[in-house]
Amino acid sequence: MKTPRLLDGRLKLRHLVLLDALLRQGTVVGAAAALHVTQPVVTRGLHELEEILGVTLFDRGPRGITPTVYGSAFGEHARAVLAQLNEAGRHLVELAEAERGTVVVGTHLAGTNVLLPRAITAMKRRRPNLTVIVREAAPEPMLVDLAAGRVDMIVGRLTAPSDEQLERRRLYDEAVHLVVRTTHPLANREVGPADLAKHPWIMPGAETVLRRELEQFFARHEIALPVNRVETTSYLIVRELLVENDFIAALPSLITVDDDRLTRLNVQLDQVGHSVGLTLPSRTLSPSAEAFIECLTEIASDMDGR
Repeated sequence: MKTPRLLDGRLKLRHLVLLDALLRQGTVVGAAAALHVTQPVVTRGLHELEEILGVTLFDRGPRGITPTVYGSAFGEHARAVLAQLNEAGRHLVELAEAERGTVVVGTHLAGTNVLLPRAITAMKRRRPNLTVIVREAAPEPMLVDLAAGRVDMIVGRLTAPSDEQLERRRLYDEAVHLVVRTTHPLANREVGPADLAKHPWIMPGAETVLRRELEQFFARHEIALPVNRVETTSYLIVRELLVENDFIAALPSLITVDDDRLTRLNVQLDQVGHSVGLTLPSRTLSPSAEAFIECLTEIASDMDGR
């Protein structure tokens, strides 16, 4: 296979945008809707890109399209290019408008209750005209958005070491506890593993590391996975369900520390705990993002080990 000539003028930015949409949507119909174009335009653009590269990027099936090894590999490069261009545009705006700018922060449950609000407060005191956008999602989709430049950083649980594409920077360590409302039958008493199986649970999503750790906890204590359960990673939904019902939930310690309606069960979640930190892309960050990281680091220094 010859090396594709990607700088001869045939490859356009629209091809990269199209590839990103196809990878995210998984269907030609979905990509067309996301890009506000017709399906034939998407199909034609994909054929052009595959001709330029000399490889097949997707396998077509009755339920949609699946990226080939070439599609996945080139998709990573396409997203990196788009992310750098987005960052370049925002950097120019910040240079032209001095204290103005935007930072987009992705997050999941860990770090949302205390760290982010305090860091945003500190940032707005220093740069009131800077806009902070917070987006919440499951870990895997958030990593895709980070690679594509749709978010500048992710604040949440660190589950892997740094690599060539991502820097993972620890901010603080946080314990995980089983939490119930103060009127729960298990509150303020000695609790054994068998007691946990008698009550409904709020479980994190199956895609999360905490869910896998809870399943391992149940297995070690020979407890069946609760059948009566709700699955969510939304902090607001978890808190409301806990307050209104006799649910049990495993939550990072700082999420419930100031809520007198909730209490921790006297159960040790052995081998469950985590570091909260930043997941950063390999590209150069904007001045706004760097300023927000400074705020996060300062706030986190007072939270370690709580």
